[in-house]
Amino acid sequence: MNKILYIFLLILLASCTSNTIYKEPKDLIPKDTMVSFLTDMYLASSAKNIKNKYLKKESNYVFLIYEKYKIDTTRFERSNVYYTSKADEYSEILKQVKKKIDSLSTLYRKKKRVKDSLNRPSISKLKDGKIVEGKPILDRPKIEELEREK
Repeated sequence: MNKILYIFLLILLASCTSNTIYKEPKDLIPKDTMVSFLTDMYLASSAKNIKNKYLKKESNYVFLIYEKYKIDTTRFERSNVYYTSKADEYSEILKQVKKKIDSLSTLYRKKKRVKDSLNRPSISKLKDGKIVEGKPILDRPKIEELEREK
């Protein structure tokens, strides 16, 4: 009985070895390209729920990313499988992707804030919700001064 138990444990331990060791593919996408590619892929996949300037939702922008980098889906899949088998490297790639997306988000927020402030009329040029041409409201005579002149 003990021999059968030992043989069973030996077979169990031998079957539990890791099979996730992949060889590097010949057409592996370099890390820096992979970071840029994944950044664009995440942006493209999140953009499908946003309306474009013609107020239409595009169903898929992902194919444009493949065209931009001249990468086909099988090459990406092989490279992605290879990088995911090396968790430390893939984690580093994803950190760089997150860093890029955060910096892009900060950049576009700043641009939008500047654009909004340029399009928004100042308080001094508003009167009854309408833009007043000429002098700002603060430089105009006060109501009491106008009544005294009458």
